[in-house]
Amino acid sequence: MELNLKGLNVLITGGSKGIGKAIASAFYYEGANVGICARNRDELEETKAELNNNIAIFEADITDDRKRVQLIDSFLLEFGSIDILVNNAGGSSGTTIMETDVYQFQKAMELNFYSAVHLSQLAAKEMQEKGSGSIVNISSIFGRESGGKPTYNNAKAALISFTKAMADEVIQSGVRVNGVAPGAILHPTGNWQKRLDENPEKINAFVESEIPGGRFGTPKEVADAVVFLASERASWISGATLNVDGGQSKSNF
Repeated sequence: MELNLKGLNVLITGGSKGIGKAIASAFYYEGANVGICARNRDELEETKAELNNNIAIFEADITDDRKRVQLIDSFLLEFGSIDILVNNAGGSSGTTIMETDVYQFQKAMELNFYSAVHLSQLAAKEMQEKGSGSIVNISSIFGRESGGKPTYNNAKAALISFTKAMADEVIQSGVRVNGVAPGAILHPTGNWQKRLDENPEKINAFVESEIPGGRFGTPKEVADAVVFLASERASWISGATLNVDGGQSKSNF
């Protein structure tokens, strides 16, 4: 299937490793002009060298609203316009609700939710001016059900709700907003790899009992869903958040 992404300008947050890195690689393979953002300059440089030196890198802490404005400005200066935004940056912290300080909940919302809201606003404004564009938000199956850390679950649930609300608001101006909700994805820098290394017997038992597909997902499998949703082949998909989880989610909605 031809996705017709060649020459489109794509910005991916959290693009230096894991799922974000795979998304960047997938878009580059499709012929898009790719920019990746992360906080760590060395990791950005390593990813640029590994994927392709034509990929643009942007060092920014997107929990800072001023840095988010600067990021979009820098991307537009580099590429001239923005066609696709992938809000992938995120992370989890804390433990149980009663043992986690409210500040951790605030930090989780800033990283996983508010950054995506603000960057989507900034990017959509540019997209609306030219009458086309696509935003893809990376949430989690735990935004729909319990399973992860509460700080993370809450923020991802908000992101899924935001995805639908913004999609309905901007579709008539040619901008589509969708999401991808990964399940347990294994990659070298992720939490699942750390848990697997620490207790392989426990984690292998988890996979057997909790993932009908019988294995962890891969970053590439998430990336494939993202590039499809961002493409014109998904032109009538708006406000959806697609589970990419090998059947792991218990939700039937």
